[in-house]
Amino acid sequence: MDPNLISIIIGAAALIAGVVAGRLFFAKNTKKQVEEAEQQAQNILREAESRAETIKKEKQLEAKERFVQLKAEHDKEVMDKNRKMVEAEGRIKQKEVSINQKETTLDKQVKENEAIKETLNRQIEVVNVKRTELEKHQEEHIRRLEKIANLSADEAKSQLIESLKHEAQTQALALQQEIIEDARLKANKEARKIVIQSIQRTAAEQTIENTVTVFQLETDEIKGQIIGREGRNIRAIEAATGVDLIVDDTPEAIILSSFDPLRREIARLSLQRLVADGRIHPARIEEVVEKTRKQLEEQIMEIGERTVMELGIHGLHKELIRIVGKMRFRSSYGQNLLMHSRETANLCAIMASELGMNPKLAKRAGLLHDIGKVPDEETELSHALLGARLAEKYGENPAVVNAIGAHHDEMEMQYVISPIIQACDAISGARPGARREIMQQYIQRIKDLENLAMTYPGVEKAYAIQAGRELRVIVEADKVTDGESDKLSFEMAQKIQTEMTYPGQIKVTVIREKRAVNVAR
Repeated sequence: MDPNLISIIIGAAALIAGVVAGRLFFAKNTKKQVEEAEQQAQNILREAESRAETIKKEKQLEAKERFVQLKAEHDKEVMDKNRKMVEAEGRIKQKEVSINQKETTLDKQVKENEAIKETLNRQIEVVNVKRTELEKHQEEHIRRLEKIANLSADEAKSQLIESLKHEAQTQALALQQEIIEDARLKANKEARKIVIQSIQRTAAEQTIENTVTVFQLETDEIKGQIIGREGRNIRAIEAATGVDLIVDDTPEAIILSSFDPLRREIARLSLQRLVADGRIHPARIEEVVEKTRKQLEEQIMEIGERTVMELGIHGLHKELIRIVGKMRFRSSYGQNLLMHSRETANLCAIMASELGMNPKLAKRAGLLHDIGKVPDEETELSHALLGARLAEKYGENPAVVNAIGAHHDEMEMQYVISPIIQACDAISGARPGARREIMQQYIQRIKDLENLAMTYPGVEKAYAIQAGRELRVIVEADKVTDGESDKLSFEMAQKIQTEMTYPGQIKVTVIREKRAVNVAR
């Protein structure tokens, strides 16, 4: 056989064998790639399903939170509308009662006027008869004088005129005294009527402010979270808010104790947020308390704006509106300061209307008369003088400024509305059950304790807790050492012992805490 042919045949066979081997190798690699692609696809699908489930849960949580928020806003709107409807119905009923009283008074006055008219007619007839008799006596007297004394008519006339003049002066003095006494009696009667009508038209329910707030819990297990490990959480809450937390055997309740209603409200709202969130630790507590404090500032502004709007007072400075809102969280001798100021404003408006004066100006002065009791900074001035200074600073009418400063006789009354403000303030505070003197003395003692501690250098915060039986002082770690803390506690205790009067004993606790905080970026 030809060698070339043999070579061709061998080459063709080798080519065929190579093609077959290549196809087998390519098919094996392709199958492996397909399996790997399927595996990757399954991994991607599982990851996508997991991510989709996570996103679904997040959206569901967001939807639930949004629903709760919308429901709370709706409930708040419904409660506000119901409250406004109740208040409107109350005002309408008061107006109906007032109209009925005025109708009765007018009918009585008409009857009295008719009786007075009949009396005057009878008196006029009597006077005419007396005048006729007097003329006859005068003529007879003249004739007797001329006959007995041989006087001329002119001389007799002169003596008669002098005699009648003296008699008329005597009668005029008696009549003048009678008119003055009658006017005085009528003025006193009218003043009493105006005061009684004002009190009746603004009769308000009185409540005494308490110094404790009960915070309700869903279960007693939450008490352990609030207390924290070795009590660090409860100490952090007390240090941040200045409120004493009492955790006792009372089921599902914690008592918040403080003389300051604003502090109690901050503590209550902060606890509410912390319990709802579930994360309770010192850093989170400080963050929540600070947020709550800012939120309460907005709420104070809202309360002030709602109060001036309901009373119909316009053009009030924003800072004065904020001070009016702060009154909601202050008390005067146990009486809520905002309720007292609103009642005083309504009394002033009614009394000014009865006296023919400007009711809007009187209402404005009545609302602002105690703004000196809620200062941002403590001063040596009394609350009346401080309130007058604040009103003058924010551009109030001079009559309003004088009424505020003079309602405790610390300034001279220069305007007619000043005594009205003073009288209405006394009426509101004198209602039975409105005030409690012992409570105010207790609150003043608590404030004096805190102010005494703040006079020492290095003191950052001072809180009187345990109903005034403990003074907790927080000092700055950079300014006060541990040794100085002991000395500071001793000096405060000695100063309290020598300068203050108090029942029992007072424990002085100085807290010094050093924190090192850095941020990793």
